[in-house]
Amino acid sequence: MTTLHMIKLCVGVAKVETLERRAAKGEWLSVNTRMTPKRAAELEDGGSIYWVMKGSVTCRMPIVDITTKGEGKASRCLIKLSPEVIRTAPQARRPFQGWRYLELKDAPLDLSRLEAGDLPLDLAKQLRELGAW
Repeated sequence: MTTLHMIKLCVGVAKVETLERRAAKGEWLSVNTRMTPKRAAELEDGGSIYWVMKGSVTCRMPIVDITTKGEGKASRCLIKLSPEVIRTAPQARRPFQGWRYLELKDAPLDLSRLEAGDLPLDLAKQLRELGAW
């Protein structure tokens, strides 16, 4: 089985630093959706949710577990996330509703501290758009 990821708009959070602080406090560690992903097993096999903030993918959080609660029209899906927020190379994304699957080959690369240091997100985005990074 190959690893599959999910991409979602990070509504209400505009900066990675804010998400990092909230995750450290135990907030933002679950996502509720109406529909259970049909490919949940692939998402649970090392997948992450990649967050889109201000028009760019900026970070990801590993998926820990996916469960469905309730039945029929009342059912809901709970996606539990690791508190680890992993910054990624900025990748432009247009707004969309809900979530989408993200294949490994299309996912932005993780930034390590050695590669990116603490570059401001805007600078990293500009460097990426120029093809310099």
